[in-house]
Amino acid sequence: MALGKKILWSGLGWAMGGPIGAILGYAFASLSDQPKRRTSYGRTTLSRTSTKDFMASLLILLASVMKADEKLLRSELEYVKRFLLNQFNKDDVNNYILIYKEILKQDYSLHQVCMQIQRSMDHPSRLELIHLLFGLSSADGETHFKEIDVIQIIARYLNVSDRDFASIKAMFVKDTKSSYQILGINSSTTNDEVKKAFRKMAKKYHPDKVIHLGKELQESAEEKFVAVNKAYKDIKRERGMK
Repeated sequence: MALGKKILWSGLGWAMGGPIGAILGYAFASLSDQPKRRTSYGRTTLSRTSTKDFMASLLILLASVMKADEKLLRSELEYVKRFLLNQFNKDDVNNYILIYKEILKQDYSLHQVCMQIQRSMDHPSRLELIHLLFGLSSADGETHFKEIDVIQIIARYLNVSDRDFASIKAMFVKDTKSSYQILGINSSTTNDEVKKAFRKMAKKYHPDKVIHLGKELQESAEEKFVAVNKAYKDIKRERGMK
């Protein structure tokens, strides 16, 4: 493996253990002249998620969603590349893309991968993963139902509630109830309950919740926060609330 790739991935913590470590290890070996090495499936937990652990997990989950409709579209690969370019320099992005293409060739247990993430990643970071997966699914202008099914499976494996899943889904799959779904409520909710729900969701999706993932990913998280604010404004306008 090129020196750049070794440096790029050398800061990984818990992600290099368990099934994620095995997937990455196989990908590294595929890009290296060295023989493939087995990776320990030992259980490791951390109270905080590093940016590299987050990115390693994201690449594997993105690959699962990208393969869900049995179509590997260029628009989806371009979404992954654009996302990476917003986080890293061009050389690092090229390395990530090489690893990602190797991950796409693999078959692996999504349940085992998600269990490792669920044990080791905090809740705000897991919500950000779901948000980014929906971003990929809508990259071609259409969110395929098979992709939504896979994202919902991932969300449940990651211990993300159905209400939180529906909230994030509504930011991408729009209908007449989207604003209410984003706030985790229904259209029969009282005005006072709307205000309460807005405060709760604004706190849950505040970008400071993922500050430990780095400035660039924090800016990505702001999309959810903006969507919550827009949903609240739309409901207030619809109801004539002050």
